[in-house]
Amino acid sequence: MNDKPTRRDLMKPVQLLGLAFIAAVFAGGVTAVSLGVFQNLPADEVQRALIVGLIAAGVTFIVVLVSLALLLLAVDPAQVTKQVDRPLLVPQEDEPTAAPEAEDGPEAPRA
Repeated sequence: MNDKPTRRDLMKPVQLLGLAFIAAVFAGGVTAVSLGVFQNLPADEVQRALIVGLIAAGVTFIVVLVSLALLLLAVDPAQVTKQVDRPLLVPQEDEPTAAPEAEDGPEAPRA
């Protein structure tokens, strides 16, 4: 058996759904509280705040879930276990390039 992770192992649906759910609860809660759910407001204002909070939670859930799924599609499963011992933002150089030798004067024009 090979011990390389498959795409299915990377995408663990329960973890993706859990993270999206937590983000949705946070966004919905912040939206509802900022609209005054716990203030002494008329019932229709509280109901409106709850509905807007639920809409924000639903939109956040969908956006986080789709974004994470698309980011995971960009990962090559074969590259997950590969060791990287160099800085990631530095260009990879297989051979060092030799610096051109400096000449004393400008080159003569070619005919």
